[in-house]
Amino acid sequence: MDGFDSLIGKAPAFESLLRSARMVAATEVTVLIMGETGTGKELMAEAIHAESRRANKPFAAINCAALPESLAESELFGHRRGAFSGATHDHLGRFRAAEGGTVFLDEVNELSPGIQAKLLRFLESGECQAVGDTRIHHCDVRVIAATNCDLNQYIKQGRFRQDLYYRLHVVPLELPPLRQRGRDINQLLKHFCACFAQTHGLVPPTFNSAALRALNTYPWPGNVRELRNFCERMVVLLPGQTITPQNLPFDVRGGLNLPTEKETQPLITLPESGLELERVEMELIHQAIARAQGNRSKAARLLGISRDTLCYRMQKYAI
Repeated sequence: MDGFDSLIGKAPAFESLLRSARMVAATEVTVLIMGETGTGKELMAEAIHAESRRANKPFAAINCAALPESLAESELFGHRRGAFSGATHDHLGRFRAAEGGTVFLDEVNELSPGIQAKLLRFLESGECQAVGDTRIHHCDVRVIAATNCDLNQYIKQGRFRQDLYYRLHVVPLELPPLRQRGRDINQLLKHFCACFAQTHGLVPPTFNSAALRALNTYPWPGNVRELRNFCERMVVLLPGQTITPQNLPFDVRGGLNLPTEKETQPLITLPESGLELERVEMELIHQAIARAQGNRSKAARLLGISRDTLCYRMQKYAI
């Protein structure tokens, strides 16, 4: 199975990105993946790892934003027993534990200046020194970093090291937001609905043309992650049904001029006993003529028909 099969889309910019990623996967170069939240940065990193010579070695994904600053160095580079309060045993650290494999640093912009300096040293030399250890270990891992921020702005603000940026920015890969991927939305809808239908043992829903237009108009601020969650909701709540704009969540259809509940109610309710359609039509013609005070053109407008049609029906019913 191709490691890039999980990245679905036919948009030209997306296909061009995948071609670059395939070339990068065959090398050992450091990669910086950029893109908005939910665009699939970790999936891209996993695909690069799966298609690299390190595929049978560990892949360690680390969310830098979730690392407590006081423990980040220990978590990444390890520590010796007794190095600090609570260090009751030696800890290898995520880099050494992934020896021979790939380490994915998500939200790398959230690392503190001290950890950035140590990461730069590691990228340049492969040297890994645990907290409380005097020895230096050499570690062979590939680093793929990701960010949803403009690192150049972080550099200007003094929040990110410029030398580390250039060390990570060897090959940049920028994932386009879903709103820029055109008809990929339809392909992703079909894929996710089929997957979740299989997972939950349900029949996948379908989407009518109006619903598809609405979904392709919506900007998807949460990108592919938001679309994926939307598909699971539709599969669970509306299995096997045809989804219309009225079935869509309010935030998706918020910009559409959909009819209100009052507007969708029938103008006339058919009695249980039925009715005579000709009598109803005659009665409406009588009412329209009375309201128009005999003016046939005005009566025709009230009925939504032409004057000739009104005259024909008046003749038909001998009105």
